[in-house]
Amino acid sequence: MALMKQTNVLIIGAGPAGIAAAIQLRRYDISFLLIEKKCAGGLLWNANLVENYPGFPNGVTGSKLVALMEKQMQRLGIEVLHAEVATVSLDANRFLAVTRQASYQAKVLVVASGTRAKPFPIAIPEAARQFIFSEVAPLLDTHNRRIVIIGAGDAAFDYALNLAKKRNFVTILNHASEVKCLELLRKRAAAQANIIYRAHVAVREIKVNETTGILQIMCEAERRIKTLEADHLLFAIGRQPQLEFLSAEIHSRKSALIEARRLYFIGDVKNELLRQTAIAAGDGLRAAMQIYQTLKEKT
Repeated sequence: MALMKQTNVLIIGAGPAGIAAAIQLRRYDISFLLIEKKCAGGLLWNANLVENYPGFPNGVTGSKLVALMEKQMQRLGIEVLHAEVATVSLDANRFLAVTRQASYQAKVLVVASGTRAKPFPIAIPEAARQFIFSEVAPLLDTHNRRIVIIGAGDAAFDYALNLAKKRNFVTILNHASEVKCLELLRKRAAAQANIIYRAHVAVREIKVNETTGILQIMCEAERRIKTLEADHLLFAIGRQPQLEFLSAEIHSRKSALIEARRLYFIGDVKNELLRQTAIAAGDGLRAAMQIYQTLKEKT
């Protein structure tokens, strides 16, 4: 039988939002559990340079900002429970979260689970899957490789700049003409000799040479099929909220639970186009302060 643990607040996700909520709850001496299925920091691990987080005049790399957050949690004695939440349901007057290791009951649920990549839009051969990614973090130790990125938003260009620093040769493919990234990112990419941007290129098929491991990317451009060869392929075509673990009852009662201040959605899981580290941290801080006020009113 799985171990059952009780807490006032359960935070699912240890990205900037979840970490900020945990830090503030610790300051209030409110009991909580912080659960993360991967490693703390969330999508910050992918960030080449965070330039709009106050306190860093020259910007800060995502990995360095994560390290500072982890150092702050360590100083405060905040532990991250590494487990994947399979389901969260309502059990009488409490939330019940189930993982493989244990079950957790909480009065208040804070969902800071972030986002997941949208499904790949084309079929991926099984043999090619090990060379294809939807986040740049697994490739950050890669050097001198040919990498194709599909997408034209901030993520695509930020990924390209991050990879170009490691002497990789990067090609960004946009199926349309509109570039959706910040102009400063586009200019920085254009200034890099090892980054090429190509518009009106649609990927039609992906193959892999199983002997060499080289990807063969079949593209349509100007009504012609051309083949690009690459060591890795990276999709940066958007993300969607990660909420599949919540029960149907929680979804149906979502508005009422939020109004009762028993359920909070913070960070990227709710912020759509406003997915920024500073906003996520503010969400976490706000949620923790509201939780404190609510618990104080009930005592």
